[in-house]
Amino acid sequence: MRRLYSLLTGMLIVMSHFAYAQKTITGKVTDAKDGSPLPGVTVLVKGTSTGTATDGNGTYSINLPKGASALIFSFVGYASQEITITNQSTVNVALGTGNKDLSEVVVVGYGTQTKRDLTGSVSKVTGTQIENFPAPSFESAIQGKAAGVVIESGSGKVGQGMKVRIRGTSSISASSQPLYVIDGLPLQTASQSDVNNEITNPIADLNPNDIESIEVLKDASATAIYGARAANGVVLVTTKKGRAGQKTVLSLDMNTSWGKPTRKRHFLNAQQYVDLVEEAAVNDGKIDFANGDSGYPTEEAAIADYKSFYESYLDYYSLGTDWRNHAVNTNWEDLLYRDVARGNQVNLSASGGSEKTRFYASGFYNDQDAVVIVNRFRRYGGRLNLDHSATDKLSLGLNLSITRSELNRVSDDNSYSTPGQLVAQMPISPQFDPETGKLNSNTLYANGLIDAALNSDKQTTFRSMGNAYATYNFLPWLSFRSEFGADIMSFYQETFVGKDATDGGGIGKGQSFSSQAVTFNTNNYFTISPVIGNRHKLTATLGMSYLQNDTKGNSIQAEGYPSDAVKNLSGATNVTFGSSSNDRYDFLSYFLRANYSFDEKYLVGVSVRTDGSSRFGPDHRWGAFPAASAGWVISQEDFLKNQQTLTYLKLRASYGLTGNAEIGEYGYLSLYNISNYPSLPGFVPVTLGNPKLHWEKTAQADVGLEFGFFNGRLSGEVDYYNKNTSDLLLNVNIPSTTGYSYITQNLGKLSNKGVEVTLNSVNFEGPFRWTTSFNIAFNKNRIKDIQGQVIEAGEQRAVEGEAIGSFYLQKYLGVDPQTGDALYADKDGKPTTNYNDAVRTVVGNSNPDFTGGFTNNFSYKGFDLSAFFTFVQGNEIYNRAGVYQANSFGGGFDNQTTEVLRRWQKPGDITDVPRVSLSYPTGQRASSRWIYDGSYIRLKTVTLGYTIPKSVMSALKISSARVYVSGYNLWTKTDYISDPEVNTSPLGSTSETTQNVVGGVDFYTIPQARQFVVGLNVKF
Repeated sequence: MRRLYSLLTGMLIVMSHFAYAQKTITGKVTDAKDGSPLPGVTVLVKGTSTGTATDGNGTYSINLPKGASALIFSFVGYASQEITITNQSTVNVALGTGNKDLSEVVVVGYGTQTKRDLTGSVSKVTGTQIENFPAPSFESAIQGKAAGVVIESGSGKVGQGMKVRIRGTSSISASSQPLYVIDGLPLQTASQSDVNNEITNPIADLNPNDIESIEVLKDASATAIYGARAANGVVLVTTKKGRAGQKTVLSLDMNTSWGKPTRKRHFLNAQQYVDLVEEAAVNDGKIDFANGDSGYPTEEAAIADYKSFYESYLDYYSLGTDWRNHAVNTNWEDLLYRDVARGNQVNLSASGGSEKTRFYASGFYNDQDAVVIVNRFRRYGGRLNLDHSATDKLSLGLNLSITRSELNRVSDDNSYSTPGQLVAQMPISPQFDPETGKLNSNTLYANGLIDAALNSDKQTTFRSMGNAYATYNFLPWLSFRSEFGADIMSFYQETFVGKDATDGGGIGKGQSFSSQAVTFNTNNYFTISPVIGNRHKLTATLGMSYLQNDTKGNSIQAEGYPSDAVKNLSGATNVTFGSSSNDRYDFLSYFLRANYSFDEKYLVGVSVRTDGSSRFGPDHRWGAFPAASAGWVISQEDFLKNQQTLTYLKLRASYGLTGNAEIGEYGYLSLYNISNYPSLPGFVPVTLGNPKLHWEKTAQADVGLEFGFFNGRLSGEVDYYNKNTSDLLLNVNIPSTTGYSYITQNLGKLSNKGVEVTLNSVNFEGPFRWTTSFNIAFNKNRIKDIQGQVIEAGEQRAVEGEAIGSFYLQKYLGVDPQTGDALYADKDGKPTTNYNDAVRTVVGNSNPDFTGGFTNNFSYKGFDLSAFFTFVQGNEIYNRAGVYQANSFGGGFDNQTTEVLRRWQKPGDITDVPRVSLSYPTGQRASSRWIYDGSYIRLKTVTLGYTIPKSVMSALKISSARVYVSGYNLWTKTDYISDPEVNTSPLGSTSETTQNVVGGVDFYTIPQARQFVVGLNVKF
C-alpha cells in the first residue's frame, strides 16, 4: 500500500510540474465565413511535438515549453495558420473557408469525434430537424432521415410502442430494439403497461425540443464500445447545453395542431349494403335449389325464403326504422374518429453561460389527441443541464429531467370493445336507440361507442432521468471522467369497465397495475489524447461501467361495483386476482478504445468491451466484444490534394463483434409460479431453465466510401454491410407433454446484408439558398439455420431459408368466371375451389426491399420552406380483418369495404372478388387474397416559415421571431387500401418473440393522422 501511495505522490509531483512550470495559452478557433466554432483543429507548438486539439466549442488550452515562438493551427479543408507568440495569454483564430461538414462533431460512445476522423458508420440527425414535430415521441420525427433505420409506428394511436430496426432484425426471440443512451445514461425502453393491451412507449417521456442531436451508431466499429447491448444498433441522444460567453437567451415555442385520418377504408352505405344482402339471398337461394339441400319446389321459392330470412335480421338490427327506404344510413367509420384531433405544445427555455458556468433550463407542456376517440396523450415536465468549470482542471455537471405523462388508452385492435371495430356494424343500425335516445345497444356486435362512454383506461407515468459528472484534467492530454446516473420510472395504470360495457358482465370490473423501474448507472473512464509530433494523433479511452435495474410491479383485479360512478378499486365488492413481481439485472463492463491518425490521412481504430450480465448462468456470464476499423483519406494524398472537383474522398472499413442479452431475467433458471387456490397453496412450473445460456453474437463487416465535390457542395457516403448473428437466443419448441412449450437455447444463425447511400447537396448559395438531402437503404434478411424449428406468430413465421416475418398462407388465384367461387393453389400449384386442398406457402414478406427519405430546404431573405418525403418499397401488408370486412358476407352480416362492389355477379365476369353469399360463402378464409403491396411514398413534413425582420423586433426588445405553418402526412401514394404504416401485434401480444416475427399486419388498425400546425418561435 505504501508503494502505491508513493507512486501516486510521484505522479502528482510530475503533474504539478507540467501544470505550473509552463505558460498556458487559451483561445478559440472559428470558421472565418460564419464565425461558428471549429472542433478538432490541431494546435501545435512550432518545431516541437507539443500540441492539442480544440474541443466541441472550438476552444483549446495548451502549455508552452520554454522557447516556444509560434502556434500552428491546421485542419483538413482549411488553410493552416501560423501565429507568432509574444506575451499574449489568449490567441483566437479564424480559419479560411473549407468543407465544414468534415469538422462536424459526432457523438460516439464515451466521447466525441469529428466527422473527418470517423472510421465507423454513424448517422446524425440534428435537433432542428425534429423540434416542434407534433408527435409524442422523437422516433417518429427521425423516420426516413437516417439511412438504414426503419421505424414502424404501428398505427395512429398516440403513446403506443414503436418498432425500430437498425440494419434489419438481428434476432428472433430476443429483442431487436436498439439501445438508447441519453447524455451517457442508458434508457429503460421496455413497456411497463398491462400485458393484455398493446405495448406503450417509454421513450415518449423525452421532450424532442430538448434534443441537440441524435447519433445512430450502425456498424461494429461504432457500436462495439457498448458490447453486449449493441447488436441492434445504438441511438445516442445529446440534450441542449449552454455555451460559454453566451448571454442568456429566452426561447418560447408554441404551436397548435389539427388532425384527421390520412386515409379511410370506405365501407358500404345503407343502400349498397341492403342491395348486396338481397343479392346474397338470391345467390344462396339459387345454390340451395341447385344442390337440393333444403328441398325447395322451385328456385323462386328458395330465393324468397332466403330473402325473408335475411331480411328478418335487417328488421331486428334496424330497430323498427325503414331500412328498405334507407331511413338510417349510419357511417360507423366516421364515428370512431374525432371530428378534429387537436394538439397544443408549449416549450419555454433559457440558456447561456459564462466562462465558468453554462446552463440550459426548459419547461414544456404537450397535449395531443389521437384521431381515434378517447385516445389522448398529455405530458409536461422540465429539464436542467448545468456545466461548471470549478478550476482550470476540474469540471462538474448535471443533466436532469422530470416528466409526468398521462395516456388515455383504447382497447387493443383485437378487442370487440375497441373503436376500430365499429366499422363492422350494419349501416342500417341507428347510432342511438329511437325509443330511449341512448346509444344503441342492439347492434350486430358490441357497440364500441358504449364502451368508449363507460370504460376508462388511464396510465400515468412519473419519470426522472439524471446524470451527474465530474471531469478532471490531469494534463492537457490526460483526463478522467466519472458519471453517475439514474432513470427512475414510476408507472400507474387504472382500468374500469362499466356494468353495461362489452366486458362488464353486468357487474362492473376494475384493475389497478403499478410498477417502479429504477436504473442506476455509473461510467468511469480516462481519455488520453496526446499530439505526438506534427503528423501523429492518438486518442484513447479506458474505463468501466456498471448498470443495475430493479423493477417491481403489483396488479389487482376486482369486480362488483355498486355504480359506474365509483371507478376506484375500493368500490368493488370482490377482489378476484392479485399478483406481484420483483426483477433485477446487472451489467458490469470494462472497455478500451483507441483511435490513431497519421498525417491526417491514415486512420486506425480499435476497441474491446468485456461484459458480465446476471441474465446468464455463473459459468457463462462474461463475453468479449472487439472491433477494428481503418480509414484512408485519399483526398489528402498528393495526387488528389489540389483537386478542385473531387475535394474529399475517404475509404473506411470495419469489422467487429457485438452482443444481445435482451431476453428478460432468469432464463438460465427453471422457474415456478405460485398456485394460490384457496387453502391449496402450491407451485406451478413456468419455464424450463438452461444453465448453458450465453450471449447472442453479431459479427458485422462494413465498407464505406465518403466523398465530397466542389468543396462540399455535393457530398455523401456509401456503405456496404454484412451482419451475421449466431448463437441465437431462441425459444425452441419442445413437446407439450413436458409441461412446457419451449426452452430458450443458443441455437441458430441469421444474416442481414445491405447497402446504404446518403447524398447532400448545396444547389444554390447566396440570398436564395437551396439544399437537398437524400438517403436510401437496401437490406436483405435471411434465417440461415434454426435446426428445423418453425416459429409462428399468426400468419407469419420464422423458418430457415426465408426472411423473418414471411407471410405463410394459402395462395389465392382469383375467381372462377363461371361460378364466382374462389380459387386457390393446391399442392401441385393447380387451381382448386376446395380450400382444404390448398396448401400454405410463402406468399409475401413484411420486410421492405428498400427505404429512405429526401428533403429539400429553401430560404430567401426571411422566408424558409422545407419539404420532406419518406418512402418504403417492396414490403407486403396482410389485412387480417379482410376475412370479416371484405369477405363478401362470408358467414356474417359485417359491413363490407367498397372492394366488394366489384364482386362476381354472373357467369363470364372477370374479377378478383367472389360472389356475395352468407350461407354458401367462398373466399372468406385466410389466404393471400388479403396480401397487398405495402409500398408507399409520403410527404411526411412540409413547413413554411417567416422570420420577422430584426428592425421590427428590436423595438419590442425581441431578438428574433419566426412564424410558421406545417403539414404532416399531407399526401401519400400507395396501392394499399388504407394507411400503409400499420403493424398490429397478434392477439395484442407484447412478447418480443412475436414482435420480431410480426410486421405489416393490419387488423382494424387506426390510420396515421394528417395534421396541420401553426406555430411561433420567439427569442428574447
